[in-house]
Amino acid sequence: MHVYFYDIENKLPLGNATQVQHLSDLLNMSDVVSLHVPENASTKNLMGAREIALMKPGALLINAARGTVVDIPALCDALATKHLAGAAIDVFPTEPATNSDPFTSPLCDFDNVILTPHIGGSTLEAQENIGLEVAGKLTKYSDNGSTLSAVNFPEVSLPLHGGRRLMHIHENRPGVLTALNQIFAEQGVNIAAQYLQTSAQVGYVVIDIEADEDVAEKALLAMKALPGTIRARLLY
Repeated sequence: MHVYFYDIENKLPLGNATQVQHLSDLLNMSDVVSLHVPENASTKNLMGAREIALMKPGALLINAARGTVVDIPALCDALATKHLAGAAIDVFPTEPATNSDPFTSPLCDFDNVILTPHIGGSTLEAQENIGLEVAGKLTKYSDNGSTLSAVNFPEVSLPLHGGRRLMHIHENRPGVLTALNQIFAEQGVNIAAQYLQTSAQVGYVVIDIEADEDVAEKALLAMKALPGTIRARLLY
């Protein structure tokens, strides 16, 4: 069996897997397509009518990622016209809130579709991996400030730095970054690197400096006093 994968970032292949550069290439060559992505604006209807049409005739689609990733009407059309041989779907755009609520989906009309009640994350292997991943993410945030894969917080992926690193979480409003930079300018401290990401309400900035610990502590106190500050911390 040949395994191909597509990712928005370059990944080191494992085993006999081969990375392709474009999603369209993956869809054109694959007999079975399995989705493994988070739910965000960029993945909504990732598999729409155009993408499903690019899949090989007679291919299979598996979605155990998030319900909004697949355009369900487009999938139904592909199944009805027999462009796809079948599908296995574990997640849905709208799911029952309780066990007593009815489940309705146009996919129920197809005999060549396997529907499961969002149980992909309930296997022993998945639960073990989730525990390891969550612990790893928390450790990276605590020790390094990285927030990659956060779903309710600005994402920042950070390289290691040999000097001092400070983090500042603040209300997302104009002037905060200027005020932060002014703190270091007034102390004659050069900023070696700076990383900023924002969401609608929150901004997150990580600042690397070359300075003694007492200088960094003094800067931290000034950062905490800035209007709009939610939290500031000296990481190391």
